[in-house]
Amino acid sequence: MTGKERKWRCGKCSRELALKKVVFTYLGHTFSHEVPACPGCGRVYISKELAEGRIAEVEEQLEDK
Repeated sequence: MTGKERKWRCGKCSRELALKKVVFTYLGHTFSHEVPACPGCGRVYISKELAEGRIAEVEEQLEDK
């Protein structure tokens, strides 16, 4: 890539994804995080880094309670 940020598109709508604050629920607890989401259908993109990083960390903390 030549200094440009990657533009993700929705696989369903083909619209460009935009950052959106999304609320996640796990084991009765909620937390929010800003993720790329389709402005048309609302589908979200969860990167591998987010899934294996912050989300896994929150899951582990909640399961330890």
